[in-house]
Amino acid sequence: MKNYYTTERYLQKFLWKKKRVKDIFLKQLNFRFITDFEHYLRTYKNSKKQLMLSNNGVMKHLERFKKMINLAIKLEWMNKNPFSQFQLKYDKYDKAYLNERELELLETTVFTSERLQKIKDCFVFSCYTGLSYIDAKELTENNIVKGLDNTNWIYTKREKTDEPVKAPILPKAWTILEKYKAKEELDIKTNLLPISSNKKTNAYLKEIIKDCGIHKNISFHVARHTFATTVMLSNVVINSSIEF
Repeated sequence: MKNYYTTERYLQKFLWKKKRVKDIFLKQLNFRFITDFEHYLRTYKNSKKQLMLSNNGVMKHLERFKKMINLAIKLEWMNKNPFSQFQLKYDKYDKAYLNERELELLETTVFTSERLQKIKDCFVFSCYTGLSYIDAKELTENNIVKGLDNTNWIYTKREKTDEPVKAPILPKAWTILEKYKAKEELDIKTNLLPISSNKKTNAYLKEIIKDCGIHKNISFHVARHTFATTVMLSNVVINSSIEF
């Protein structure tokens, strides 16, 4: 919702700057409106005269706008779709991940700063489970079940897609859960891991990675790619019972 509100604010600024109005009728939307809005986003600068959005950032805002238009079409509030001739074009990048050496280096580095150690543990946990930031943050004891193989599994749903997640908890991930279960100040009924806000978590991760001597641009999302490309290849966990 936060991202949709940001898109809405850009639309409001665009309407006022280009058309000197605060709102327009849906029937006034056309292909020209979309391309003008795209140009506005690409050239938008902050108070320091710095461009604010990359190509993919622009595409994300247009994608959200398009979803609202599609809803209007389904509700029969509009007859024509102004996006019908418009293509969203994302730049493709190689997905970043930690290799075995980098992951081991991260795991073996101990931080005296409690805030950094907590975030490092949470990131490593996601490297061994494949959970996204929000799914790791919302993890509770209710999501931990004993499988038929007598090992501990995570049963949950992805917050982003509502798709089921079923994955075994590898020993290194379980050790991290046990570590924070033992802390009395943590309310394990609401969450199992001490994860900060997304903004703070990614800021702390940059400190962590730099201190480890790893020269990569890392966000929490990299943990999922690390699980898929490094951990699953070095652990016998690839089977049909894992669902992501």
